[in-house]
Amino acid sequence: MAESKGPLQGVRVIELAGIGPGPFTAMLLADMGAEVVRVDRASSVTPTPPGTPPPVDLMNRGRRSIGVDLKSPGGIEAVLRLVASADALIEGFRPGVTERLGLGPEPCLKRNPRLVYGRMTGWGQDGPLAEAAGHDINYIAIAGALHPIGRAGGPPPPPLNLVGDFGGGAMYLAFGIVCGLLEAKSSGEGQVVDAAMVDGAAHLTTMFHSLRNLGFWSDEREANLLDGGAPFYDTYETADAKFVAIGPLEPKFFAELCTRLELSGDAWSRQMDRASWPEQKRQLTELFLTRTRAEWSQLLEGTDACFAPVLSLSEAADHPHNRARGVFTEVAGIAQPSPAPRFSRTPGSIDRPPAHPGQNTDEVLGDWGFAPVEIAELRQAGAVA
Repeated sequence: MAESKGPLQGVRVIELAGIGPGPFTAMLLADMGAEVVRVDRASSVTPTPPGTPPPVDLMNRGRRSIGVDLKSPGGIEAVLRLVASADALIEGFRPGVTERLGLGPEPCLKRNPRLVYGRMTGWGQDGPLAEAAGHDINYIAIAGALHPIGRAGGPPPPPLNLVGDFGGGAMYLAFGIVCGLLEAKSSGEGQVVDAAMVDGAAHLTTMFHSLRNLGFWSDEREANLLDGGAPFYDTYETADAKFVAIGPLEPKFFAELCTRLELSGDAWSRQMDRASWPEQKRQLTELFLTRTRAEWSQLLEGTDACFAPVLSLSEAADHPHNRARGVFTEVAGIAQPSPAPRFSRTPGSIDRPPAHPGQNTDEVLGDWGFAPVEIAELRQAGAVA
């Protein structure tokens, strides 16, 4: 494939292979043109005969993979040599793991003082919970981001792992790395970026803290404007057991919805009067059950009623708006979300499909300055695979 021309072209990143938000961060940077090398464990490397299709883990797209024995002194030295000519490093282990491996911030920054060392954890590098195991749902729970989600009288549902792993984790680490790279250009010095999912998830709730301080947000679920409490910001089942979403918060958009749905009467003249909300919700629930999702889309989609059909993952790629904008693309026969955001002059791209662990070891080491004899010695010693 053609070399990416994204805004991060020329930036070199080392990714110590992990799961979840770490690979997603690396994917974001690779989508934007950075040259990202994924360091997989040598034990993960298996033979891949010619013609073997690429893996389907899309978060590993856009970068090459090398297999390294991180318990081998030769393997650690090989990674440090890569670090010497890198701009950033991404790691997602528990606190202290890379230090024990010999790849912590101190040896890496000693080898490359301009390096931006990105660390991804759930709880953070310090604090009482730093050493504990956890996952997205745990991090967003103590951040205050999980409690407001869900219906009244029931438990808050897991919002997939979008809020912690990807929203509060990967996006913040990618932002932190780019900030660090910009600062290093002027100072000539690198630094450590401590991206914790607890921090990011809490930061995402800033607006709701504002609303609470203003007296406009209650800790009671389904009692607020954006948590399903307002009937005009909710989802509704249709006649074919599918769903639609409406969100006309502004009075003029609410009026548009009422006009198109032929809603009138006292309850509809008092949009923000919470006493009218139960009746509004009752009528909307009954009304949307009278037609199919497609029929409601024909009536409301594209209007100022703030309407959209609720699409499944498999349906989203076929929506006319998403097709027109190329929101999804196909690489190596696999449909997947396209790089985002968009740039007018230096658009991002998917440079290559996911690589098998260790698929590019010799190629990468050669490109990054290792002589053929050095690569052969590393292979013979079992330091790389």
